[in-house]
Order: sequence, then structure tokens, then C-alpha cells
Amino acid sequence: MINQRILAHFQESAELKSNAAAELVQPIAAAVELMFSALSNGNKILCCGNGGSAADSQHFAAELVGRFERERLPLPAMALSTDTSIITAIANDYSYTEIFSKQVQAFGQAGDVLLAFTTSGNSANILAAIDVAIERDMRVVALTGKGGGAMNQRLTEADVHICVPHDRTARIQEVHLLTIHCLCDGIDVALFGGDVND
Repeated sequence: MINQRILAHFQESAELKSNAAAELVQPIAAAVELMFSALSNGNKILCCGNGGSAADSQHFAAELVGRFERERLPLPAMALSTDTSIITAIANDYSYTEIFSKQVQAFGQAGDVLLAFTTSGNSANILAAIDVAIERDMRVVALTGKGGGAMNQRLTEADVHICVPHDRTARIQEVHLLTIHCLCDGIDVALFGGDVND
């Protein structure tokens, strides 16, 4: 019984990735271009998400500040889910909805990019962070699923929405992880050229 369930997870994940590729390749490429432009102009990328999506935002920042698959200079990226003192102070003194938006106010500047993860597209604290980012003339790359939710009404034409065409959170997060790696690879190639194996 458990073996069948495990096989079903693998099959569903593989099918989603295969079927979604054609739909997602263009927005992912647009996100790479947006991030490349920001980084090459001396700007940075701020990342946020809740739960597993917080881990995704930290994963992305780690790949940029450290490295992905090649040796290179560190790139400026910061996950907004890592400082527990900031998060708990804001949540306690204001509200949980503001834990990311206040950090975007503090650290975000015009030309920066906000990379926002929310599988539903409806996370109130992510939507609040996006509102502040847009007010500050930042660009937004949003990774969602489940049709995009409220995110569909939040983004401007200058932003990028990567919406995984699935309703199951685990599957959406698996595609988000693959997307992170596509973004990191695309940024490295755009900034430094060639292939890691060249």
C-alpha cells in the first residue's frame, strides 16, 4: 500500500513538471531577465514566504549569496524570514500581516526585486509586502499556484507571475523548487555567460 502511494507521488510530480514546462518557461525567463537587470544595476533581491515557502525564499538567497553551480562573486539577496527578533517584534507589536512589509520598507529600494512565494496567492503578509514593494518602485516576481488567488489583482505589468497550474500544495512547492534552480542558473548564465561545464 505505502509503495503504491510513494509511486503515485513520484508520478504526479513528474507529470506536473512535464506538462507545466511549456506554460512556465516564458514567465521564468522573464523573471531571470528582471533579476539580471536588477543585479547588474547594483540592486538586490529580497525574498519572502511562509512555512515551506519561507524555506524556499531562504534557499534562493543562499544560492545567490553563496553559489549555485559555479564559482563566482556573491550576489546580493536576502530572505526576510530569517531574523526571529524582527519577525516576532513586528508580529507582537503590530500584526503578523506586517512581518514582511515592514522589512521591505526598511531594506527595499527602487530597482530592487521582491521574490514572493505563496502557493495559494492569498497570504496576507505576502500581499502586504508586494503592496509596499510596488509603492517603493520595486519589481515583483511572484511564485504561486491554485490559479494565483488575490495575486492576480496585485501585480503590475512590470512584474512577473509564475503560477503553477495545480491545486496541491506539495506539488506546487516541488515546482517552485525547480523554478528556483532555473532562476539561479539563468542569472548565472546572464551575468557570467556560458555553461557551468564550459
